[in-house]
Amino acid sequence: MVEAWYMDESREDQRAPHRLQPNRAVSLEQLRRLGVAYRKLDADNYETDPCLKEIRRAENYSWMDIVTIHKDKLPNYEEKIKTFYEEHLHLDDEIRYILDGSGYFDVRDKNDKWIRISMEKGDMITLPAGIYHRFTLDENNYVKAMRLFVGEPVWTAYNRPADDFPARKQYMKFLAEEAQ
Repeated sequence: MVEAWYMDESREDQRAPHRLQPNRAVSLEQLRRLGVAYRKLDADNYETDPCLKEIRRAENYSWMDIVTIHKDKLPNYEEKIKTFYEEHLHLDDEIRYILDGSGYFDVRDKNDKWIRISMEKGDMITLPAGIYHRFTLDENNYVKAMRLFVGEPVWTAYNRPADDFPARKQYMKFLAEEAQ
């Protein structure tokens, strides 16, 4: 099961857990209230998994690919790792399914504090359009992930500040409604 927590303010190695002391865990319900959806799937059988097939049909995830993030597998590895870790948002949902390895997605809460979500094999996450987030490998330095999209993939990340985009405004409206 996925684990999430509030992060400390340390600027040391981004791949470290960065837990507050004492730890402040974040529940799946708290993530849901931020618009973050989580599922646990059978990554060993992703090619034939009827659950994944149904999710793709129901959510209209018509496009997918698989990316391996490791220094021996990803061209321009160091540059990509830095880019992934820059705080940004997308104009569409970001859907990632971890097929092997592990890493962290960090998301901002409604008070602009970082929450770290530890992802490992079998975890699928959907980050809503307009949420500020970033990704990093953990200390294992390896992840293989499926990327899913509705329609043609759009890879554009908008680094913070990006508050004027309609997707960000819609996300902020969602947070305000969740708070009521």
